[in-house]
Amino acid sequence: MSIKVVLADDHAIVRDGVCAVLGRKGKDMQVVAELSNGKELLDWCAKNTADVYVVDISMPVLNGIETTERLLKIQPEAKVVILSMYDDRISVEKALKAGAKGFIVKVSTADEIVDAIREVSNGRFYLCSKVSKYIVQGFLGRSGGRKRDITGLTPKEKEVLQLIAEGYSSKQIAKTFNLSLNTIHVHRNNIMKKLNIHKQAELVRYALKEGIAQL
Repeated sequence: MSIKVVLADDHAIVRDGVCAVLGRKGKDMQVVAELSNGKELLDWCAKNTADVYVVDISMPVLNGIETTERLLKIQPEAKVVILSMYDDRISVEKALKAGAKGFIVKVSTADEIVDAIREVSNGRFYLCSKVSKYIVQGFLGRSGGRKRDITGLTPKEKEVLQLIAEGYSSKQIAKTFNLSLNTIHVHRNNIMKKLNIHKQAELVRYALKEGIAQL
């Protein structure tokens, strides 16, 4: 049986590239869905399942870390490979704490992409060569494999914060989530109160530091 793969990345060229790699080297793999952001992925997962989810760490509307956490609440056995432009330790650590089983960078070789999907599908961890120096068990041993949320932000507040950090106006955020402008103002005020941050620039810096958003 083929390994059913879902790709979530807001860049069509990246999705096309991964599909081309799997077409050449992943003969035992089948891409069953291509999605452009985390919300689309969660909507798809509410009605469907796959063997491996390849998820971009930096997506609009809902980033890859938050998407992974929510996906695992919907499908606790889901196996996620994070795809990233970045190979820094913080990104890897956040991905693993969120529940991802694999981490590959976008400059990984074709063989690494295929190996990552195959290894994760078989229940093992996989880090590409550029981040293999980070020890998986070291991260999980300190954290118990769970991400500790010290902010108290709700999932919706994290979504709003991500879009604020990405430069969306309150009106655009309201349209994105099909909510009233007043509701977005309430979310923004709650975020600032919980974080004790009262300036837009500081909110952006916080979101970038915590991996809620990436520019």
